[in-house]
Amino acid sequence: MKTIDVLLEEKDVVLDELADRSGLPMARVEAIVNGRWTPSPTEREKLAAALGMPATEISWGHTMNPRNVRYHRFGLKDDFGLGESQRRASTEEE
Repeated sequence: MKTIDVLLEEKDVVLDELADRSGLPMARVEAIVNGRWTPSPTEREKLAAALGMPATEISWGHTMNPRNVRYHRFGLKDDFGLGESQRRASTEEE
């Protein structure tokens, strides 16, 4: 089972073409292909039909690490799960 971005590369289909074939808005198709949006069952069917395959043969879902989008982009540390005492202890060790 492959993700939609891999299938687009293999089938040599660009985002504009997929949006036209599926009847979905370009922004939504781009978000789905980039792994930022999990498509609804209806969107899955439309995209799969546009690629000429059943929706059950495509791996759907978020593929982008949300921490990269929200936190790493701003250079923040990955210690958001730590409690205050753990955070103080880790900074004292440095």
